[in-house]
Amino acid sequence: MSKQPKAPQTQQQLNHRADALNKNTGTSGTNPVNAKAQGNRGKQLNPNQR
Repeated sequence: MSKQPKAPQTQQQLNHRADALNKNTGTSGTNPVNAKAQGNRGKQLNPNQR
């Protein structure tokens, strides 16, 4: 019973991970993948919402 080796990540998976970490500071738009990755984090951290 040995572990099966993990398949290497595809380029699409690597791009998605990079997008999730990149918030596009200094640009006029937002990164929708990053926005979804952050979710409602801001609301949870806001002391006025507690």
